[in-house]
Amino acid sequence: MKRSESWSPRLAPLTFAIAAAIAAPALAEPMQPRLGGGQSDFGGVGLMQTPTARMAPLGGFAFSLSRTAPYRRYGVFFQPTEWLEAGFRYVEVENRRYLAATDDRNNLDKGIDFKVRLREEERYWPQIAVGARDIGGTGLFSGEYLVASKRWHSLDFSLGIGWGYLGNQEDFPNPLAQLDERFERRSGFSSGGSGGDFNLGSLFSGRSALFGGIEYQTPWNPLVLQLEMEGNNYQHEPQRNDQEQSSRFNLGARLRVSDSVELKAGWQRGDTAMLGISLATNLASVSQAKRDPLPVDLAPAPAEHTSDWTGLSRELGNNAGIGVYRIRQDGSSVIVEGEPTRYRSLAESELRAARLLHNNLDSEVETFRFRWHERGMALRESVHDREALVDAASSSDETVTYRHGLYSHATLDPERGEVLHESPPRGFFYSLEPQLEQNFGGPDGYLYRLSANLDSEYRLGDNHWVSGALTYTLDDNLSEYRYLGPSELPRVRTHIGDYLAETDIGISNLQYTHTAQLGNDWYAMGYGGLLETMFAGAGAELLYRPFNSDVALGLDVNWVKQRDFDQRFEMRDYSTWTGHLTGYWQTDYEDVLAKASVGRYLAGDLGVTFDVSREFDSGIRLGGWATFTNAGDAFGEGSFDKGIYLSLPLDAFFVHSTRQRAQLAWSPLTRDGGARLARRERLYDLTEERSMGRYWEEQAELMR
Repeated sequence: MKRSESWSPRLAPLTFAIAAAIAAPALAEPMQPRLGGGQSDFGGVGLMQTPTARMAPLGGFAFSLSRTAPYRRYGVFFQPTEWLEAGFRYVEVENRRYLAATDDRNNLDKGIDFKVRLREEERYWPQIAVGARDIGGTGLFSGEYLVASKRWHSLDFSLGIGWGYLGNQEDFPNPLAQLDERFERRSGFSSGGSGGDFNLGSLFSGRSALFGGIEYQTPWNPLVLQLEMEGNNYQHEPQRNDQEQSSRFNLGARLRVSDSVELKAGWQRGDTAMLGISLATNLASVSQAKRDPLPVDLAPAPAEHTSDWTGLSRELGNNAGIGVYRIRQDGSSVIVEGEPTRYRSLAESELRAARLLHNNLDSEVETFRFRWHERGMALRESVHDREALVDAASSSDETVTYRHGLYSHATLDPERGEVLHESPPRGFFYSLEPQLEQNFGGPDGYLYRLSANLDSEYRLGDNHWVSGALTYTLDDNLSEYRYLGPSELPRVRTHIGDYLAETDIGISNLQYTHTAQLGNDWYAMGYGGLLETMFAGAGAELLYRPFNSDVALGLDVNWVKQRDFDQRFEMRDYSTWTGHLTGYWQTDYEDVLAKASVGRYLAGDLGVTFDVSREFDSGIRLGGWATFTNAGDAFGEGSFDKGIYLSLPLDAFFVHSTRQRAQLAWSPLTRDGGARLARRERLYDLTEERSMGRYWEEQAELMR
């Protein structure tokens, strides 16, 4: 059962770390390069306190934890492209109290970083990068830098100039002040105490200093030694937390325990110890060996069609992963209509199914046609020449001829031909799985709920069904939730603690959904019921998606009413209209999907959401979003909604193929501004097979 994104309390960095740690040991390529590739204390590739121009491999993911008194730092960093590193970090200040908290807790600061590679290393040229730390939020540790790195045998040298937190040594006046006097003084990144704004006018301003260092790859491969010169003097620390610094030179070492685990230690400021650990994997290469049933062996074509159509339909489901609607014959063509149910690659399903059809259909059938649907909506048709497929399966020399005889197109012709077999609706499905919901970084500390989630669906027909989800709390500490962030907007999301603490068992979804195809390239969906944990109502979505086009356009309109905290059938007084016009663009650049949604949000604010994501060859999608509305100062702390997410194909982690996906999302704060309805299904996701994607490459790989 494929699920679209759904709302839940924001997931903590620990969730990403657990996912990485599980995947890394056996499922991904080695991810922790020895020389020049370690995680810094702040997170992101660097030395200890300073960054370098180095980048992780494409798809790199790393979680790091370090402690240098009085700071504990937790970082999660990604490499979505070969030239861009991005991530987020928490800094726990051990000797400063979190004033907004109700108990005596250490202060916790959140920040977002990025680094851009400007030039790759060449024989006579260093690698050059520019970046920024703590660019959003309060900006307590904000700093920018320009840095170069050059390798020479077992040594990797880095030298850069830093501003802000990285330039507090003030070795020289800011050179950019020669261009504009605004670079002379630095203002804070936080605006009006709300935090979260990007104060671009402060970039590369204020004090500046040199920083750099050397890494040495020892003869013992797991060990790398470090020497670093800082640009910070620790006399301008946030919250008047200045520290002694007897030396601006730091010494450190990295010990690689495995392909995914690295330990760190160092001596910093001349008098302070550092300890740390990093866990790493590669999102682009995560995979798992499969124990799926083997494709059936080809046999001579029978003299006449099989008489066991039910058995053939069952085998098409079990071996080829096709939920068969019906099988038709039109002249010399046999048409299989159905949904993909197991394999992420339609090419694999088709080649497995073609073998089954060849073994069960008489020799008068010359062409196999696969009409792919999703929830009753026709998406595309693939056409296979039977003789070419058999020849290619018998001899690798025929694969090129076979591929030239294969084509795929939009399914526009009316259904015709004799119906040989028709399957009943697919019936009832359910899954029971654990669910961990977390909120980490607020004044109430680490809040969690461990629950069992029973998700079910009953198909009434090809294009309409009833779905539901029941959640039972196994363990939680939500009684500690007391904090409400300042906001003048209706409370559409900040009741999170009330919903999760009110009851041990709740109905998180119960709705009826109906889909339809309105014409060439037009799809529609209507739905109603208990749409998510916090809202019930009804809505509809319309999508225009041409076959194999890079662009699509969708519109959703919803009337919703706020549910009672016990998550049963009672409602609260608040109701509203919400909906968005969304444009989708699958760019040709770095496999990036860009989305922009304009409309009305749950709190009545108007604005736009930008969403950019990339899907790697592994099927893992990494993305981020930012929402800007007319809430203004009423939004409260954070200023605007933003976050990052991972969409994980479970196929990459399990030994049996599946089309199911899991969603992980992280946002620094839960606020009412920019809040969207968490719809269970979205037409763009349901119609993903309208795009050919890697279909031809997959065909070539499977026929080798």
